[in-house]
Amino acid sequence: MVLAYNRKIILEDGSEYPGYGFGDLSDRVCEIVFNTSMVGYQEIVSDPSYACQAVVMTYPLIGNYGTAEDDYETGTPVIGGLIVREYNDFPSNFRNAATLDEVMKKYHIPGIYGVDTRKLTRSIRDYGSRKVLMTDITTTQQQGLEILRRTDIPRDVVAQVSCHTTWYAPVKNEKYHIVAIDCGMKHNIVRQLNARGCSVTAVPWNTSAEEIEKLSPDGVFLSNGPGDPADVQEVIETVRQLRGKYPIFGICLGHQILSLAYGAKTYKLKFGHRGGNHPVRDLQTGRIEITSQNHSYAVDLKSLDATDLTVTHINLLDQTVEGVCCDRDRAFSVQYHPESAPGPQDSAYLFDRFLNWIKEGKKHAETNRY
Repeated sequence: MVLAYNRKIILEDGSEYPGYGFGDLSDRVCEIVFNTSMVGYQEIVSDPSYACQAVVMTYPLIGNYGTAEDDYETGTPVIGGLIVREYNDFPSNFRNAATLDEVMKKYHIPGIYGVDTRKLTRSIRDYGSRKVLMTDITTTQQQGLEILRRTDIPRDVVAQVSCHTTWYAPVKNEKYHIVAIDCGMKHNIVRQLNARGCSVTAVPWNTSAEEIEKLSPDGVFLSNGPGDPADVQEVIETVRQLRGKYPIFGICLGHQILSLAYGAKTYKLKFGHRGGNHPVRDLQTGRIEITSQNHSYAVDLKSLDATDLTVTHINLLDQTVEGVCCDRDRAFSVQYHPESAPGPQDSAYLFDRFLNWIKEGKKHAETNRY
């Protein structure tokens, strides 16, 4: 017996892709993107950087290992939606705590399966990321296009996903105290810093430089997050005021924010980078790292010429900027995710580099004191 389609997606060009609903069955307008990772769908669903985005998973089978309590990247997942080829609602995993369908229902995340994800991914590659409507099968093309026309993707997404109050993740025998500006920070970033003996104070995205200085950090971390970096001018200004005072490390959106704070420019990519297999060259060592990525925007290479930043990493697929640094200010950032949840572990050394710069900075301060 063949089940009748009950859901579909409609793109801005009028193309329709029918399928079957899982998770929440509400209508949703999002930006459509694709991710090439073979594993890690729970981390993707719970990554705050995917707010207001419907993610097409290119790997065909999703849901087969369920979800685990320890694998969430945020307390409340805010992904816009999930589009997959085949959904498995009978997971086999001793760590399984709930099916993906149950999690998506709980957090009101719409999903659709049975979609031709290969054709859909080609469309995104050919025509770029754009708005998509996830809706009931009975919605007509004309109705769908009208909904898409009158619905804008929010531009204040960082304010939605950032913490609203300061919170603290302490460790015993603290080596350093890091203040993290939370623009949608993944939990595994905090885990990586904690594992290296750093207590972390996470502050809301719009916390001023003066308030951060009152917390007496040894270093400042700029987190990942959703949307256009130009929309978070408050964070950019805060970084301008903090640079040179503390070692700074930025990841993903934090990389773009650091670059903008030094006077560079950013631009939107056609369909972005999302997956766990992006090759990046470290220009200082020549080493090639396989990286986890999730971003729609990139730093403009030519605009860096007029700044104090040096390019440190380049994407080998399209030659986009993947890392910058300012040795004088002990500030650096990467476009990809060294905390890798999900993804390869090639770049975890960058957290150690951050701590080494903090150590050097403290030694320099002690030397100059006497």
